[in-house]
Amino acid sequence: MKHSLSNILLKRLNSKKLVLSVVGMGYVGLPLALLFGGKFVTYGIDFSAKKIKNLKKKIDINKQCERNDFKKSKYIKFTVNYNVIRKSDVIIVCLPTPINKKKKPDLEILKNATYKISENLKKNSIIIYESTVYPGVVEDICAQIIQKKSKYIWKKDFFLGYSPERVNPNDKLHTIENIDKLVSADTPETLKLIYRLYKNIIKKKVIKSSSIKVAETAKVIENTQRDINIALMNELSIICQKLNINTKQVIDAASTKWNFIKFTPGLVGGHCIGVDPYYLKEKSIKLGYFPKIISCGRELNDKMPKYVFNSIKSKIIKSSKNKTLFVGVTFKEDCNDTRNSKNIELIKLFIKNNYKIDIYDPILKSGTNYSINNIKVQTKKNKLLDYYENIILLVPHNKILVNSKFLISKIPKGGNFFDIKSSINPKILTNKKINYWSL
Repeated sequence: MKHSLSNILLKRLNSKKLVLSVVGMGYVGLPLALLFGGKFVTYGIDFSAKKIKNLKKKIDINKQCERNDFKKSKYIKFTVNYNVIRKSDVIIVCLPTPINKKKKPDLEILKNATYKISENLKKNSIIIYESTVYPGVVEDICAQIIQKKSKYIWKKDFFLGYSPERVNPNDKLHTIENIDKLVSADTPETLKLIYRLYKNIIKKKVIKSSSIKVAETAKVIENTQRDINIALMNELSIICQKLNINTKQVIDAASTKWNFIKFTPGLVGGHCIGVDPYYLKEKSIKLGYFPKIISCGRELNDKMPKYVFNSIKSKIIKSSKNKTLFVGVTFKEDCNDTRNSKNIELIKLFIKNNYKIDIYDPILKSGTNYSINNIKVQTKKNKLLDYYENIILLVPHNKILVNSKFLISKIPKGGNFFDIKSSINPKILTNKKINYWSL
């Protein structure tokens, strides 16, 4: 970036005349766009006309942002049209990067958006990617698409940055502005401007990375590390079951050591921890090295629904009279997102094996016609039966935990309570002569 251009953009930044576009109004893009919209003219772009219509009414169906967040964002404008990029100095890309059926990285959404950005890109713009990718995607793939489509020259006519998202859906403490932000760029001048840009909205540290590839790798290893640690605890749980001891008690005992890192077993789903390790694995294989620990961790976590199914199946009596209630279907606590939920995968195993079941999740939007294999998920507790021989608590939403006595009251003596994530005190159940099991 020429110093004259850098100075022009810095002047626009300092005078609040910089114009931004944020592509993708999901868990990452929407809160980011609203924060920037409180400082600069910001366009929030999404392909879904329905979503944009809701956002214009200050409605976030993901419940990540509240009406007050919209009110504070006085310069925000929502649209489905990519042509607003022609007015933008900075474009921030916050789009999903899933895996395909073969568990290979699927970059089609990111590539398609990059094509659309290229068609509307004005000269001397900066494109910042926040999506999780494997090392090299921004410079080796996105930069080449932009050069070919726009006819602009990289590092002369347009510039690139990467700032990995660290959003934890529905975590009201670790919000974007309240966590450290990593930034990287293709030139020192670009990095300086991106650093200054994010400093406008981040209350914590903005940290400069030495290169885009370092930042890309840092992002993908953050979730890979969590995946491997949870896999270790899942393996511990399998061993503890065979030893006939309680996994939670073992973890609590080990946690008394000052440097023990406390992770717990569970079903790893969602669109980050259960996906990102495949991106690092794919890149590693292309470089000629098969990553053993990453692969084993993923394999073990992917098999956990089947393990839990077999463990529970061996403890309940299947009959025409017995009915099982599954509680929670989303991929994590206090989040209404069902994408890549391993809890749903587990429920489908019971359905496939002809168990009589009901499903309940109060976090799903009331009135939502959501079903799993034609079995409707109830969002209101008054729709449930009077009692269930078996209750399987999959996702301990806070709304469920505060009503745990209601669930327990529905289990007769001799019934079973399966607490996947050890959320309930087992003494409450054993005192009522209810059988208890947890991972």
